[in-house]
Amino acid sequence: MNEEELREGLRSEMASTIPPPPLSTQATLGAARRAHFRRRTLGAVLGSAAVVLAVTGFAAVATPGGLVYQAGSGPLATPDSSGDSKQPWPTGPDGRPQEDRTARAGSKYDQGLRLLNEVVSVVPAGYTMPEDPPNQPAEQRTLRTHQAQFEDRVNGVDMWSYLSSVAVAQGESAGRVIVEVHDAGNQLPTDPCALARSFWGMEGDCKVETVGAAQVGVVARPGNDDRLDQWSAYRHPDGVVVFVAQGAKLDVNRPALKQLPFSVQQLAALAVDKRFHLK
Repeated sequence: MNEEELREGLRSEMASTIPPPPLSTQATLGAARRAHFRRRTLGAVLGSAAVVLAVTGFAAVATPGGLVYQAGSGPLATPDSSGDSKQPWPTGPDGRPQEDRTARAGSKYDQGLRLLNEVVSVVPAGYTMPEDPPNQPAEQRTLRTHQAQFEDRVNGVDMWSYLSSVAVAQGESAGRVIVEVHDAGNQLPTDPCALARSFWGMEGDCKVETVGAAQVGVVARPGNDDRLDQWSAYRHPDGVVVFVAQGAKLDVNRPALKQLPFSVQQLAALAVDKRFHLK
């Protein structure tokens, strides 16, 4: 076989290959929420055995048990050299597309900061809320963190989520309270327990709690995923989704809380709380 015949054979083989189906952005995002945020705030829980891998501009965290959490959709981009038109990142306050999913200034960033302040306001008496050093860079903070993230574009409308995490302590013991809010128009499940089980791709035993006229899904016993201990989920009538979570363990350097800050019913009520109903 000469060189020309070899090239022709390779072209024929490539032409006959069926390309793989496109990735489902929503399914991938639903399977794992905010790998970057989890790396900052919960990565310490995994200890020295955790492995952080760079994947398409995001991160995958492999736990000692072999579970992998990954933000799977690659970065959106401007039209490339081949002429393929791809959606750009949302425009920041400087009039230019963002560098990645995270807003670092502007109204979306402010919403994330507002959510952090609201989370701090609901921590019950008897718990202290340690803070990061005042000069700590934002990407290194782990005790009080907030993030506004572009999730998807649905019918031409940008969908955002906002996540805040606050460390709570009693003496030397420390845990965490987390609230995540998704814009109306999101593609998350509508059933209360299906919604609760979609949080960060975690599973667990769920039951529906009634708060006034609201039906709230609450996972009080997680499955094999031990990142958090309990969480609640509620979809407001306008479509805004709120998750409220608590964990007894902050990191490997401090003992876990002996008692979680909220009861199951309180956790359900917080998911309905108007303070977290961001618009």
